[in-house]
Amino acid sequence: MNSNYLIYLLPIIAAFIGYITNWVAVKMLFHPKKAINFYLFKIQGVFPKRQNILASKLGEVVSRELIDFEDIKKSLQGEDLEKEILKFFEEKIDMWIREKLVAKFPMLAMFLNNELIQKIKNSLLEELEKNIPSMLEHFMATLEKKADIKKIVTKKVEQFSSDKLEVILMEILKKEFKTIEVIGGVLGFVIGLIQVLLIKAPYLF
Repeated sequence: MNSNYLIYLLPIIAAFIGYITNWVAVKMLFHPKKAINFYLFKIQGVFPKRQNILASKLGEVVSRELIDFEDIKKSLQGEDLEKEILKFFEEKIDMWIREKLVAKFPMLAMFLNNELIQKIKNSLLEELEKNIPSMLEHFMATLEKKADIKKIVTKKVEQFSSDKLEVILMEILKKEFKTIEVIGGVLGFVIGLIQVLLIKAPYLF
């Protein structure tokens, strides 16, 4: 084949090289997962090598930007939640009176009937309903004080295996990584095209 014709293959060759180069670059974000020592230098995937730093930074971002205890408090306010809490406790109180209380004090079975049980339940639920807002407030204050979100997230990410970390990041960034690979091919093609034009320019004028 005439070398003049081979020149026109430059854009395709450059596109292939650009795509492969970026594909390898993306793969090297995760591989090799364990450091390989070449005596003068070591090679290891970016994410496995910096997993501890990534975990710390992610924990910091989640705790500072994503988890807002004020938003959680607002989501816990409302009649629907209070109704759910009261419904839950109503069932537990009924079971406690009929089973636990009678089992501990068998003599009470002589006096307890459905009407009395209902009165006891209503009295307890009425008192509980008054205290639900303060209970939730106290719960959230304790949670905010004791829950170290940064530490929890950091520890979780640090404990991920390299394989799991790769799966998670690929699920999140799969489209972006593919775009990087395609851009490499496109840029390679453009560079190859420019090379052809530069080579052929003297013959065009």
